[in-house]
Amino acid sequence: MSSRQQPRWTQTWLGGVRSAGVDLGYPGQRLGLPEEGSGAVARFGRRIGALLIDWLICTWAITQGLLRVNPAEQGWVPLVVFGVVNILLVGTMGMTFGMRLLRIRVAALDGGNPGFLPAVLRGLLLCLAVPALIWDRDQRGLHDRAANTVVVRM
Repeated sequence: MSSRQQPRWTQTWLGGVRSAGVDLGYPGQRLGLPEEGSGAVARFGRRIGALLIDWLICTWAITQGLLRVNPAEQGWVPLVVFGVVNILLVGTMGMTFGMRLLRIRVAALDGGNPGFLPAVLRGLLLCLAVPALIWDRDQRGLHDRAANTVVVRM
């Protein structure tokens, strides 16, 4: 066997599940969402962009601008502000400021706004960060799975 050839057993796990001939479909297919366009699962770039915009708004505009907290003494204040803003905006409008700018929203699995209690659960888990970093094949973090929500394009 030459150095360029791999044994067959490594081809499946090195190449991922798709190389083994398993078709998992597109993200959101199991949830009945379209593959592209409005209502499709929002991709990673938009989600991270919205998160960064929201974090900057909560850190600079609200914490330093409105609350006048000294940057050297902020501590947990920006995270608390981020959580409160996220819970209030997602619970009432289904999106935060950053999500609105990047044209994505949080939807309940039936397509409507998630409501206040799922937004509270989702927001608290989002502030822990780790649940948001563990995704399933539909690109839903553990915080979205726990709240029965999905982030979709508008």
